Amino acid sequence: MIRNPALISDRIRVSFEFFPPKTREHEGALWHTIERLTAMQPDFVSVTYGAGGSTQDRTLATLRRLAQRTELPAAGHLTCVGKSKAEVDAVARDYWAAGIRRIVALRGDAPAAQGRYAPHPEGYRDAADLVAGLTRIGDFDISVAAYPESHPDSPSPEADLDNLKRKLDAGARRAITQFFFEPETYLRFMDRARAAGITAPIIPGILPVTNFRTVQEFAKRCGASIPAWLARTFEGLDEDPATRELIAATVAVDLCLKLQTQGVTDFHIYTLNRAELTLAICHMLGLRSGLQRRRHRSHGEGMAEQATTA
Repeated sequence: MIRNPALISDRIRVSFEFFPPKTREHEGALWHTIERLTAMQPDFVSVTYGAGGSTQDRTLATLRRLAQRTELPAAGHLTCVGKSKAEVDAVARDYWAAGIRRIVALRGDAPAAQGRYAPHPEGYRDAADLVAGLTRIGDFDISVAAYPESHPDSPSPEADLDNLKRKLDAGARRAITQFFFEPETYLRFMDRARAAGITAPIIPGILPVTNFRTVQEFAKRCGASIPAWLARTFEGLDEDPATRELIAATVAVDLCLKLQTQGVTDFHIYTLNRAELTLAICHMLGLRSGLQRRRHRSHGEGMAEQATTA
């Protein structure tokens, strides 16, 4: 499965998603993860925004620290569910003031008690409307969500693609997909998207399966399917986290490499704030830190010098 990293690393780029910490202990774990993953030189990192803005303060605090203490291009997630336009715009301006020039614009999910999504009476209708509003506030680099298996609220795959096109036409520069587990799911989706006239980059979202039950719950909410082979792979490992993590890395890398053979070069990894698992995936994809790359080049130059003087 794993091919020579030297043949693939230069053609693969990654970005990472983090979620804001809930406690001081979680904060320490997050920054340990960020420090370790910075060496992978990601294209950008994003910080999630809880349902209805429930993590708004923690998301902004994390973004401010990223801007102040790192050189990572950081994107703040932003939703419009349950908020007026004025409230959402205020968050976007806070991002801008903090030096954040990237946003992942999402409609957001309705609270469980509400049932189906309904826009705030004074709010943005949906993600396309949100994107259009953000472009009036500042020159943000905006990403949006794409759903290879269609959003659960969409009446049809065609309607879902039309919604994606509206978001991109409104000013978004790229889309990031919801997670999936089989390469054909993404490749078929890309065929349909291109046929529908969507030309913007659509980056596959990669979710390592660290807890199979949790992933099943995620999948129900976002309309993603769980292949039978994946369920069999993690069967009997509920009490064996070390083995689960090894398998999670292997499954994620296998998916990325299969997509890479079809010309896919960019991957957005949902890190779950776990440094070692994400580093293992990057390493198996052939990515190395700047220091490791310099050492590799120096070693190669030394061998070349020996060859010319032999």
